Amino acid sequence: MTACTDTGATVPAASVVKAPAPVPDGRVHRPLDRSARVVVAGGSGLAGSAVRRELRHEGFTDVVAPGSAELDLRERRAVFDWFAARRPDVVVLAAARVGGIKANATRPAEFLSDNLRIQVNVLDAALEHGVERLLFLGSSCIYPKFAEQPIREEALLTGPLEPTNDAYAIAKIAGILHVQAVRRQYGLPWISAMPTNLYGPGDTFHPERSHVLPSLIRRFHEAKKSGARRVVNWGSGTPRREFLHADDLARACLHLIEHYDGDGPVNVGTGTDLTIRELAELVADVAGYRGSVEWDTKQPDGTPRKLLDVSRLTALGWAPRIGLREGITRTYAWYVENLESGTLRH
Repeated sequence: MTACTDTGATVPAASVVKAPAPVPDGRVHRPLDRSARVVVAGGSGLAGSAVRRELRHEGFTDVVAPGSAELDLRERRAVFDWFAARRPDVVVLAAARVGGIKANATRPAEFLSDNLRIQVNVLDAALEHGVERLLFLGSSCIYPKFAEQPIREEALLTGPLEPTNDAYAIAKIAGILHVQAVRRQYGLPWISAMPTNLYGPGDTFHPERSHVLPSLIRRFHEAKKSGARRVVNWGSGTPRREFLHADDLARACLHLIEHYDGDGPVNVGTGTDLTIRELAELVADVAGYRGSVEWDTKQPDGTPRKLLDVSRLTALGWAPRIGLREGITRTYAWYVENLESGTLRH
């Protein structure tokens, strides 16, 4: 009996590696061999670069992270050929087309198409080549716009999405269901993690493609340097958001790979939030900006609140280590250093 793939190749059912049976709540304790080949798809991005740092810090000796110049994950044949040559043992799928509220709202077709292709290609190639352990990184935007707060994993697919990023969210939801389908059909211990809003070294600070926190860092730094007396931010400043340093996410990813084998996704966050207005005040203070802060209420706010219930993850023994002020201070220092050296990634 064989399972067909879209490439015309087949995967013998008997060759699929079976996971050890987890206990009922999905907990396992299965330390990875530090000599295992771990592929981090999207390893140059914010999340992926943090995962690479964490793996190396934890003693992994064979971490592979192809850049886009080496491998375009949207090209199916190229992905399958690359997996056939590298034969990874573990895959962390952190690759995605990402952007802030403006980018998501104005280019939804690109966000849907690119992310679907990236995910399907990597997941299918991993299945064909017998990758036993895989972690798919989703996003907290998968949850309904008006989900009960804090948002539990069970809220998935229970209501309408936030319209400004629904295309991206649908792609990520498809990735979660793809992982669940592989678990049901082949018994592989693949899992999904849903991080909250991330920030940290390696973030994107582009004026149109960045998320809210790096956007604020860039805006307040430029205002301080230019002597501007006011900074105008989008929206009302009232929505509440949760923020997680990328290095904490990376620790959570490894912790989940080694301690979790469940069908459901796992939220990754801090369990605390603040308003965008409070966040702006914090960033302005860290950046040393002393002018006025104003709000353009004609611009969209997005989801009113997005706070994750992280009890499933904390029950596995994980907790964040980097506080928000400390994380912003470190990220701002990284931004200034890379801006001045000309190495900042846009």
